[in-house]
Amino acid sequence: MDLPVMPPVKPMLAKPAATLPAGWSYDPKWDGFRSIVFRDGDEVELGSRNEKPMTRYFPELVVAALAELPERCVVDGEIVLASPDGSRLDFEALGQRIHPAASRVRMLSESTPAAFVAFDLLALGDDDLTGMPFRERRARLESILPAVSEGSVHLSPLTDDAEEAMRWFTDFEGAGLDGIIGKDPEATYQPNKRVLTKLKHTRTADTVVAGYRTHKSGDDAIGSLLLGIYTDEGRLAHVGVSSSFTMARRRELFTELQPLVTDFEGHPWDWAAQLQADTPRKSEGSRWAAGKDLSFTPLRPERVVEVKYDYLEGDRFRHTAQFLRWREDREPRSCTYDQLDQPVDYPLAQVLGAPVVGE
Repeated sequence: MDLPVMPPVKPMLAKPAATLPAGWSYDPKWDGFRSIVFRDGDEVELGSRNEKPMTRYFPELVVAALAELPERCVVDGEIVLASPDGSRLDFEALGQRIHPAASRVRMLSESTPAAFVAFDLLALGDDDLTGMPFRERRARLESILPAVSEGSVHLSPLTDDAEEAMRWFTDFEGAGLDGIIGKDPEATYQPNKRVLTKLKHTRTADTVVAGYRTHKSGDDAIGSLLLGIYTDEGRLAHVGVSSSFTMARRRELFTELQPLVTDFEGHPWDWAAQLQADTPRKSEGSRWAAGKDLSFTPLRPERVVEVKYDYLEGDRFRHTAQFLRWREDREPRSCTYDQLDQPVDYPLAQVLGAPVVGE
């Protein structure tokens, strides 16, 4: 591989913003795996944000790159996967594609094929484009990819109209997208620097604290709080965790929560007792936390905390929730799913004008 921009390359990053910058360009924030695709003739490599190649996990995208991208190019974008009915993005299913067994990788590439959504062009032929302004890189990208593709490589929509971008912000969430990215049309490509902006959905919810994990620094500090929400059937579902605290606050929380420590008998999550029989329980089956201790200390579900979250994926928070405040005025049983916003469905195919994966 002898491209003008060679792997590994860290992608350009975004920093959170409360509003979209005026006069910029805006495209949807795709919920997938960030990847830079390198193609040089018959060679294709799929890079990742942490510079670890993902080529072996997505053989169908290697085939797609050979069929749908120019012979020599470097393209920045997102690996995404649609739900079985094609209606929205499915990040959970995408995560299952990272598997050590080659036979399972091959099987999943056929049963749950991924797609690649391109939104920037770093090199074309012998030309390094990273020193060009984004508006010129985008024009080059549009010259090599159709606006509507029936294949597996798609061109991400882009607009210079902030009002249209805010309509996307609302509508596209129903298709599983994650917000809006703002891009300075005059900016060069700056790897690993937060020169983009991202506007993401944030909401609050009242949740029940039903357990904790201790911090890696020792057993006298909280690592994360385990959060629950009651279902319509009265079951306390594990909805996510909150874990961003200062060390001083971690120790304060540990002391504060000790009076609530209990055992698993009668606890809403008593199913965890058997799983933790071999203490500490390691996450042999977890792709994301291999070898990490996932055991936890159960608490009587008596305290309510308000947290900030992005959105639900299934019945759980997609990302770690941010601790806001204790809610002494709320009863735990009042923390139900009906308090949570649900985006209106929006067909994923309408975002790109074509199915994310060809029929």
